[in-house]
Amino acid sequence: MDISVVVPVYGCKAALPELHNRLTAVLRDMTSDYEIILVNDACPQGSWAVIEEICRQDPHVVGLELSRNFGQLQATAAGLDYSTGDWVVVMDCDLQDRPEEIPRLYSKAQEGYDVVFARRKERKDSKLKVFVSECFYKVYSFATGQPYDGSLCNFSISNRNVINHYCKMREWHRGFVMYIQWMGFREAVLDVEHQERFAGESGYNFKKRMRMAVDLLTSQSDKLLQLTIKAGLAISAISALAILILLLQFFTVHMQPGWTSIIAAVFLMGGLTIASVGIVGIYVGNIFMEVKHRPLYIVRQKLNGNKERMDKQ
Repeated sequence: MDISVVVPVYGCKAALPELHNRLTAVLRDMTSDYEIILVNDACPQGSWAVIEEICRQDPHVVGLELSRNFGQLQATAAGLDYSTGDWVVVMDCDLQDRPEEIPRLYSKAQEGYDVVFARRKERKDSKLKVFVSECFYKVYSFATGQPYDGSLCNFSISNRNVINHYCKMREWHRGFVMYIQWMGFREAVLDVEHQERFAGESGYNFKKRMRMAVDLLTSQSDKLLQLTIKAGLAISAISALAILILLLQFFTVHMQPGWTSIIAAVFLMGGLTIASVGIVGIYVGNIFMEVKHRPLYIVRQKLNGNKERMDKQ
């Protein structure tokens, strides 16, 4: 197999026939040995019926139906586990990633790169979504100590060696681009055109994005714990200084002690203590998720394709 295209499917039923047609037109011009892996992440719109029809018409299409909604990252992991291509493309199903850019990504990779990421020149998303994303990636870069370009997206092409190593990492919370970059392979970036969604709306609301941001930060960096320690030491130093000043005032000015400062101090320390315990709890929760060693996903049904998934658990 020369090229595999992995597409997690959720909330874009109307785009699937157009996605298939455009991918087929592009890939046929590149090679006769390709596969398109459509991973249905329990799409509520009934996308699996469309995938079944596409698989009946085209043996190049492999359909994977997950038993429930596991999330985009897990659906992508499923597609990568089942992929067989020497080169693997990852893209979204909403056609904001243009299939016509794949030959450019492949051509760039032939210059000696292991992975080529697409960089969206102008994002066709709301200003709020772009602003929140930029803020997250700045915090992420600070927390991990590594600069990260927030304009990069999952749309990319990687060789088999990169994908095999990525599939060995079975953490529950893992970002595709972040983990690929962490591995340190030779990478390049190619500017691509970012289009409007073909149909439907994004399944990631603000709450889900914030949850994913917390998961990614706490699963890849202990910077929050370090900041908690530093904040605790700083507050202790300030408190010791304040106590010293109050003692001097008590013995010189004979000030009567008041309950306001005591209550303020209690609430301050109580809030900081609860926040610190909460941060530690998030990390403990991540550990709890990982030590159970549950599968990242469960495939209920598979259509087309001959390769059986290796047991990576």
